[in-house]
Amino acid sequence: MRLIVGRLSFFFSLLWIAQVHASGVLAPGYGPLEYDPPLPGSYQLPPIQKAADGNILDSDGNLARLHDLFGDRVVLLSFMFSSCSDVNGCPLSSFVFQKIKTEIQNDLELENGVRLISLSFDPERDTPDRMQLYSNNFHYANSRGDWRFVTTDSIDTLRPILEGYGQEIEKFIDVETGETQDISHLLKVYLIDQQSMIRNIYSVSFLHADLLLNDVRSLLMPLEGQSVQKLNSPAVSKYSRPGDGKDGYESSNYETDSLALALREGRPVNLYNLIESPPLGLPPVPQPSGNIATPKKIKLGRKLFFDRRLSINDTFSCAMCHIPDQGFTSNEMATAVGVEGRSVRRNSPTLYNIAYMDSLFYDAREDNLEQQIWSPFLSRNEMANPSIGYLLGKIRSFPDYDNLFEAAFKGRPVAMDTLGMALAAYQRTLVSGNSAFDRWHFGGEDDVITDEAKRGYDLFIGRAGCSNCHLINEDHALFTDNKLHNTGLGFENSIGSGSGPVRVTLAPGVFLNVDPDIVNTVGEKPPADLGRYEITEDPADRWKYRTPTLRNIALTAPFMHNGRFSSLNEVVAFYNRGGVPHDLQSSLIRPLGLTVQEQNDLVAFMETLTGDNADALVLDAFAAPVGDPIQNDGSVH
Repeated sequence: MRLIVGRLSFFFSLLWIAQVHASGVLAPGYGPLEYDPPLPGSYQLPPIQKAADGNILDSDGNLARLHDLFGDRVVLLSFMFSSCSDVNGCPLSSFVFQKIKTEIQNDLELENGVRLISLSFDPERDTPDRMQLYSNNFHYANSRGDWRFVTTDSIDTLRPILEGYGQEIEKFIDVETGETQDISHLLKVYLIDQQSMIRNIYSVSFLHADLLLNDVRSLLMPLEGQSVQKLNSPAVSKYSRPGDGKDGYESSNYETDSLALALREGRPVNLYNLIESPPLGLPPVPQPSGNIATPKKIKLGRKLFFDRRLSINDTFSCAMCHIPDQGFTSNEMATAVGVEGRSVRRNSPTLYNIAYMDSLFYDAREDNLEQQIWSPFLSRNEMANPSIGYLLGKIRSFPDYDNLFEAAFKGRPVAMDTLGMALAAYQRTLVSGNSAFDRWHFGGEDDVITDEAKRGYDLFIGRAGCSNCHLINEDHALFTDNKLHNTGLGFENSIGSGSGPVRVTLAPGVFLNVDPDIVNTVGEKPPADLGRYEITEDPADRWKYRTPTLRNIALTAPFMHNGRFSSLNEVVAFYNRGGVPHDLQSSLIRPLGLTVQEQNDLVAFMETLTGDNADALVLDAFAAPVGDPIQNDGSVH
């Protein structure tokens, strides 16, 4: 009878999942993976921490230790409870485990090397008998595949296990009966290797059977069969290597895996030389006569750029909105977030090649880097310093800045102008060129870009008209006209989406159309943004924004002044349909009529614009701790 109940329960759960899937609210793990993951063994999964142990009860009621269940296998461990009703919670982990169990049937190595464990954090209701009944939902489809359903004898026994894995739960109790009604938790699944080390932790957004299976297969490979791809390999995301695994750290012959340390020891980047001799494709770096860069200015500016103490509560630095390994912008935020989580209206612009910009900020309200820094320093929703004098006094109180300004500025102490000049000197070193495009277009290397990218270039300078604003000169290319234009995007945001639904992101790649009246009940209306008009108060300047450079564009998502688009494909599609037409829209914006292949060609071209020294600038940034002293000879790497 229990088996029949299990089969019926599983059957109805599949119907329910199918219905919810049709509504478009499911996590990515329920559908096909929308990209090709890296091949097993082509990347490393460094140890995170030792997996916690504890007393558990198996589905037969037998007492055991959790580590004893691991054995010598690779383990996927999930925490769940049988009455969970959140489709993107425990049912998701069970659905993914079921898919993995099905895959195990066809792979002897997986069958002998993998164990799935689901541990309940509701021992009051999830008794061994109930766990056994729950497990029947997944056993009937196939018999192979080692999946254990376990619980504990009490919440007191469970609590140290949860703490060991960083799992927090909140119970909702019926005040009349004292019984647990529901449990709130954050879904996590743990990948544990044969030595009981946690090697990966998956959240809802990344819990997909294909990803988990690739990671499992990587751990099952012999060590000699595993490889570590180079940082710029297309098969892995950039800057994905986290640093030292710490295996054998106590040994006297331990060698660090830190790229930043390796850089400092043997692969220095001479930032000063980047100003003196910019890479192929870029013109000379403009410098104001009153602030010619020197090694000491640059290194002082770099130190200031990463110093969190320059904010009101010592928590926020320039580098927290302009993150080096995210293209000197923030890939994770459509619009910036400042001190204490305060909202900022606009996307963090990249700082790559900022030295060449004639105007700064999306509304062009500043024209030089020396002055630009005071807006984020003083804005209440950014670094929130109450006054110029307050910040300067704060810096004077830091012992590690003693004599640094005086050494960089010929005896002059920290002041409003010297602080701006130091930060500007560092930012002018973030020049990145010699891209594949540069080597092809300016260097004459025909085979460094694909035919698809070449077709994209022809569209870029021809029928698509991109080069009208993103300029390419005879001997260099900044990919910006340094002007302001109205594409219609700002206008669209100002009028909202009318009576139509609002597209809400539930998880990466998972969207739901929600009635705007519902959205308005749970959040404030986005602040108005009129672009250049806020500076000039000229009605013709409404919704005009500065043309960004396209150099390193593949590294600097999301795009547009408000971070509206998360991919270059979305940006191209926006321009292909002519932006958002209205009375003040630029005459340069028009429907393009490009095919899907032509749009892909444009994206392929833009992906050739990543400078070959982008990695080096990031690694240099990693090597810049706040307390790093300037060398006596004034050199800077």
